Amino acid sequence: MDTKYIISNTLNIKEALEKLNESRGRTLFIVDDANKLVGTLSDGDIRRGFLKGFNLETLVTKVAHKTYKFIQENTTNRQELDLLKKGDITLIPIIDKKGVLIRIIDISKMKAILPIDAVIMAGGRGTRLLPLTENTPKPLLKVGDKPIIEYNTDNLAAFGIRNLNITVNYLGDQIIEFFNKNKNNNLNINFIKEDKPLGTVGSIKNIKIFHNDYILLMNSDLLTTIDFEDMFNEFILNEGDMIVGTIPYKVDIPYGVIETTNNYVVNLKEKPTYTYYSNAGIYIFNKTCLDLIPKDTFFNATDFIEALIAENRKVINYPILNYWLDIGKLEDYKKAQEDIKHLRF
Repeated sequence: MDTKYIISNTLNIKEALEKLNESRGRTLFIVDDANKLVGTLSDGDIRRGFLKGFNLETLVTKVAHKTYKFIQENTTNRQELDLLKKGDITLIPIIDKKGVLIRIIDISKMKAILPIDAVIMAGGRGTRLLPLTENTPKPLLKVGDKPIIEYNTDNLAAFGIRNLNITVNYLGDQIIEFFNKNKNNNLNINFIKEDKPLGTVGSIKNIKIFHNDYILLMNSDLLTTIDFEDMFNEFILNEGDMIVGTIPYKVDIPYGVIETTNNYVVNLKEKPTYTYYSNAGIYIFNKTCLDLIPKDTFFNATDFIEALIAENRKVINYPILNYWLDIGKLEDYKKAQEDIKHLRF
């Protein structure tokens, strides 16, 4: 958590002014010794306090603002966030049910606050992108001015996802070093090192703690503007065990297609178009589904989906209508370099 906006309720106004100077005049959040939020403090609160006769030695709680805007953990939807954005404040505290300060967010940079833990699979060798991946892991290949994986971590952070697990294998130390040097999003990042390839899902079993009941899994080599909140809402609305992001793929048949039953013609479709749904490498599922993933075993997302279906779990299709590109081949990488010039994340 960014502590430059947090002060103790034992400080006086003089000490708070020094802290306000460090925060460049942005609102401070006052907590007690149990880290419970007890008020907020701004330059205006202090000026009004001086007008009432308080001085630099006065405790900050005497001039604090006690009726403040806040978000309770795991309860916010986009409509509520939009209402907060219409106000004249940008920093909003997130508190738990006991009033304990969990974190502070800049709502001007947030699209939603989703109760999800995320997992990015970044352990592949990227052999189809050689020679680019000979000394650089595919997730760190730059598209425009930053690595592929950073677009995904930025997007996750924009939807309020705080806890992120990244599984690494091939040249994984480079990925770890990159994020250790670039801590921009207040993400809690946990790295899982694979001793051997475990497929696109197998290494999830090595993650010891998930903080939420829902898990978002995605490949690291995707360039996409997907709306994670819309996908999550569809998942909750349909009470699914898993929702699979898919890309609609249309096939135009240039001939008339005859449909038959027992060798009898029952229908004729002239040059029909069929829509199929391809796996997009993005999934949201209930934490309870983890029981179906075997320990220390090569296990792909397709194996996971098949296991869920075999158990009669509810697997939902989510067609992605936003931009999506799997950067698997050199021609995909070249396309990404052109597309990024016109994308807005």
